[in-house]
Amino acid sequence: MIRPQRNAARDAVDLSGLWRIRFDPADEGDAQGWAAGVEGGHAIAVPGSWNEQLAEVGAMTYVGAAWLQTDIFIPLHAAGRRVSLRFGSADYHARVFVDGRLRGASAAAHLPFDIVLDDAAPGTTARLVVCVDNRLPPDSPTPPIAKTDYVAEGRLKDEYLPAVRFDFYPYGGLARPVHLMIAPQCGFDAVAVETRIEGDAGLIDVSCVGRLAAATRIEAVLTLPDGRAVQVECAPNETSAHLVVRATGCPVWSPDNPVLLPLRLLARALDGALLDQVDLRIGVREIAIADGALMLNGAPLTLRGFGKHEDSAIRGRGLDLPLLVKDLALLKWLGANSVRTAHYPYAEEFYDACDEAGVLVIGEAFAVNLDFRRTTEQTLVRHKQAVTQMIARDRNHPCVIAWSLANEPGYLGEEAYAGSGPYWRALYAHARALDPSRPLTHAHVAYAGPDDPAFAEDDFISINRYYGWYTHPAQLEVAAAALTADIDDLSGRFGKPVFVSEFGADALAGEHAAYPQLFAEEYQADLIEAYWRAIAAHPAAIGGHVWCFADFRTAQHGRRVVLNLKGVLTRDRRPKAAAFRVRALWARRAAGEDGSPWR
Repeated sequence: MIRPQRNAARDAVDLSGLWRIRFDPADEGDAQGWAAGVEGGHAIAVPGSWNEQLAEVGAMTYVGAAWLQTDIFIPLHAAGRRVSLRFGSADYHARVFVDGRLRGASAAAHLPFDIVLDDAAPGTTARLVVCVDNRLPPDSPTPPIAKTDYVAEGRLKDEYLPAVRFDFYPYGGLARPVHLMIAPQCGFDAVAVETRIEGDAGLIDVSCVGRLAAATRIEAVLTLPDGRAVQVECAPNETSAHLVVRATGCPVWSPDNPVLLPLRLLARALDGALLDQVDLRIGVREIAIADGALMLNGAPLTLRGFGKHEDSAIRGRGLDLPLLVKDLALLKWLGANSVRTAHYPYAEEFYDACDEAGVLVIGEAFAVNLDFRRTTEQTLVRHKQAVTQMIARDRNHPCVIAWSLANEPGYLGEEAYAGSGPYWRALYAHARALDPSRPLTHAHVAYAGPDDPAFAEDDFISINRYYGWYTHPAQLEVAAAALTADIDDLSGRFGKPVFVSEFGADALAGEHAAYPQLFAEEYQADLIEAYWRAIAAHPAAIGGHVWCFADFRTAQHGRRVVLNLKGVLTRDRRPKAAAFRVRALWARRAAGEDGSPWR
């Protein structure tokens, strides 16, 4: 789908602001006619999660349906054009009503969806009601859990409130912007860009699909930094078009030189009249796995960075642009070059910022702790849908260098996981068919064992390891040795590079100790350094991501002090001792002053 944009052919109205919300714990809203409008309730900011915004009225741990409402004005210039609503996401599912009529629903969680308003009347106001539900469906690749499951599994000590399988907060609401979009009746519905380098030229492969029956010419215009414009055109069929732009002297995008190039796509009629226009900013670069290394533009790359979450006080998972700016500056200050979007696709504005800043991204699908005792054919269907939508939305970003298809499947060590090979073969084949230009991986948990069936499908192996924290507490030498042994074993058996996708320790800001002490700032810093030196010394390792960037809210549990405290920064972005340690380690590497065997 085409992102909201304003140009000569398109318009978009941001519907952010104060909406109304009414919670529906008894699931009575449909029967009570709330689709036509809700009375009472509370004000709520959109985008934003409902939990902390409305904690004082009982929404902090609320899991269930809630009805959000606002009024939308259909502008006069929408006459004769395609009008739609575009939701950046809904946590985790939504149904959309306009003037009481069901108009559509969301698909994969954490990803956008469009609702076409084919009968929108220009110059009128319509009532928009969205029923949002933060309960996960039973066949979700991120499985739901209830208190009864903790009891049945004999894991009462693992119970979270709200009940979840994952260690981050199950926020509810419309966390990303909602737009009223106005587009041509004849135009583009989706654009996919793939780049490669051929000598001194950049090749940009552009595929378009849409409603192109009235178009007789499709043009692609790439503007280079020196002012040159490279133009290519083709004749479309009714639903698609394909062009290849070859630009000699084209600058190459990289973390050190994140140059973005304007690419404009135009659909024209026989007389040259403009039918549609889509504007992109692209970066020309190549990613590959070769010679046991991750290669960017033909040179080996070591990933250094963090896992992180979309999480902030009051807003929850709601898009927070000032915080986004702060986070990108902090990533650069820390010396990081990469991020994994643990454990779901982030807001599109995050990828825009990473394109600009030259921060590399491993995009991860929302598939956390997949339990193969419960999977069905529909689970794979939903998982494929999530991967399809993630790739379609984010593939044009040069910052995205790989796709992670799941985080910690087989987390419970269930016997059924050993037979999951056919599931992974089908999922990875699906992802490769959609985007053959990027490597694929998944984040492995030690509980799943060293024979994880998904390893056979990975282009590089990613491992989450917490030696020195959950096991071997406060024993750094043992922890580093165990990590090295795992990299030795996996790289030797599978012949693939290994990425340490998570490692870290909790630290309570202000807690100090002169000896190895869990939760002390010094211990967190020492553990991160011990792991990093083991990663840097191993020829099969392609880097690592500290878990995590900043403290974040989790569901309530006895081992969490309100937040997961593994951040090198506090939730409000104050640096702990580990932040300065990481900065020193990575700054020395960047300056070439460290004798460690970096590639």
